[in-house]
Amino acid sequence: MTLKPDEILRANFAPWVLDLGLVPEEVGDGTAVLRLPWSDRLAREGGALSGQALMAAADTAVVLAVSGAKGGFVPMTTVQLSTSFQRPVVGRDVRIEVEVSKLGRTLAFAEIDMTVDSATVAHASAVYAIIG
Repeated sequence: MTLKPDEILRANFAPWVLDLGLVPEEVGDGTAVLRLPWSDRLAREGGALSGQALMAAADTAVVLAVSGAKGGFVPMTTVQLSTSFQRPVVGRDVRIEVEVSKLGRTLAFAEIDMTVDSATVAHASAVYAIIG
């Protein structure tokens, strides 16, 4: 597969998403692992990582996992993203792991685990519409 996750990010995501500093570590056939580096800029009052940053990271990681399943980027859009936050993150990078559970012609379903040192900090499920 000639999938280049960094190129997909640069070519298809808004500058504020790129500002998250996401680091693609693995992208496979319907899977992706990204790292969301800790940044004080992403923290909310009280010093914990904002939920919006975690959700944006999860959303972005799903695009890479679906791209991996499709063999390259195709236009798609989020239909549903449901996130459960389980514990705060302070001063640590977050591992974002995605597995596409079902890939159809027009819809993709995915599960996203967000962890710090193997402890779950959030879990999400997503549905994407594949437009291209």
